Amino acid sequence: MRISVSSDMDEPVARRLMQELRERGHEVGAHGALRPGDDPQWAVCSAAAAREVADGTADQAVVCCWTGTGASIAANKVPGVRAALCTDAGTADGARRWNDANVLALSLRLTSEPLLTEILDAWFAAAPSEDAEDRENVARVDRLDAARGTPG
Repeated sequence: MRISVSSDMDEPVARRLMQELRERGHEVGAHGALRPGDDPQWAVCSAAAAREVADGTADQAVVCCWTGTGASIAANKVPGVRAALCTDAGTADGARRWNDANVLALSLRLTSEPLLTEILDAWFAAAPSEDAEDRENVARVDRLDAARGTPG
């Protein structure tokens, strides 16, 4: 799987994230502070990683900033992206399962290396739900994306 990763800071957990994804056999693309010469601002690098998911050049993305909030907000501004800020494995599982999230947002401040492993295990183990109500909610989010910029 191709995974686009961004971080606004070159922190140990961000470097471990890149290593962990590669060890799991993923092709990893880097943005922000993880790529020399790239713009490290969270709004810029998170959107860049999310755009790769939206345009199909990446299957998923992981976006990081100090709290994870800014990275998730920026990623969610890209139509077609469903970014979820996950601080534990249960949330990561639910985000993939019920929300069909395609971008994982992480807090550099809160995510320890052991917790990172748990979150990634849950994220990759979960599959989007086939339940009709769950699929309809994801379709509603897709319609919200399609309606962006449309008056009233």
